[in-house]
Amino acid sequence: MKRALFEEDHEQFRELATEFNTREVSGKYAQWEKDHQIPREVWQSAGENGLLGLAVPEEFGGMGIDDYRFRVVLDEEFVRAGHLAVALAFHLHDDLVLPYLLAYGSDELKAKWLPRMVDGSTITSCAFTEPGAGSDLRAVRTKAVRDGEDWLLSGQKTFIGNGAFGDAAVVLARTDAQSGRATESSFSLFMVERAEGYTNGNPFDKMGLRASDTAELFFDEVRVSDADRIGEIGQGLRYVKEQLPQARLAIAVAAAAIGTASFEQALEHAKNRSTFGQALTQYQNTRFELANLKTESHVTQTFVDQAVLAFNDGELDAHEAAEVKLWASESANRLSDKALQIHGGYGYIMEYPIAQSFTAARLLTIFGGTSEIMRETIGRAL
Repeated sequence: MKRALFEEDHEQFRELATEFNTREVSGKYAQWEKDHQIPREVWQSAGENGLLGLAVPEEFGGMGIDDYRFRVVLDEEFVRAGHLAVALAFHLHDDLVLPYLLAYGSDELKAKWLPRMVDGSTITSCAFTEPGAGSDLRAVRTKAVRDGEDWLLSGQKTFIGNGAFGDAAVVLARTDAQSGRATESSFSLFMVERAEGYTNGNPFDKMGLRASDTAELFFDEVRVSDADRIGEIGQGLRYVKEQLPQARLAIAVAAAAIGTASFEQALEHAKNRSTFGQALTQYQNTRFELANLKTESHVTQTFVDQAVLAFNDGELDAHEAAEVKLWASESANRLSDKALQIHGGYGYIMEYPIAQSFTAARLLTIFGGTSEIMRETIGRAL
């Protein structure tokens, strides 16, 4: 069956993404994994090539592309090239920060931030999670207190992608000046630039996707202009819920790409690896495992493609996004695990692509809401 998601424009964009991977990333990526950092000039080159902020309107320096299929192409090409951490870093910038500015930001806020996000001169992160508040955002303790025309922001965030070397973050903070259990209207969103009192932690030593840095952020009475508040006061949690479909769809897209890549990597290895005088593909058990991998990757890709089309039409709700994120991320874990087993000892060596796929996939059932939270979200809607 022919995949019907893409049109000619998407395939032309794929050529651009492929060329970028070849020119700017290949041959350098392994060192970035060791350094726990993607060089800033790569972000700037991505901006020059039109790979950042695709949905940003032309008046703010973007191309105004609201067709999510172009983001799908970009993720697929990074995964196909084995540059999974770059895909994650750009996803954090484009799928977890940008939507809040586009949907709720004032024209002044957009004019200040969007051109810098598009050209790669400002690297952003999404700072919601705290040591005691992951899925339960009502437990967030970071607070913003009014000080004249500004706000003083104090608190700590953790597991923040692009956190170690990023320049700014969209921050969820409590603004109701209360100390009890938070309510739905207790929080607001702010775009916070690195300044006095804003401290980036050191990169965590992660098991995978190491080139995409993850760190803590510390805020000690950081002065934030009210002009950098995103949307209305007290509407932060509502905004987060409204943007969940894109955040979770993006993870599902990456998961489907990893699942497909895992099958392809396993098939290639099985064709070329021989034991007892015959290729692995000559063993019935290997053929059965490969058949399962191919079938499940096909099913997952079809489900994700349908979700992308639904999102483009404005019809993907939070519960359906939870379904596709749950299925695709769990599938990526299963497929990468089985594919690694087919590789045998080679699969345990990090220079082999399947090892990169395996460690990357393991994040996806946690990141953006755990599988348990996805099941709870789906179950409550029944």
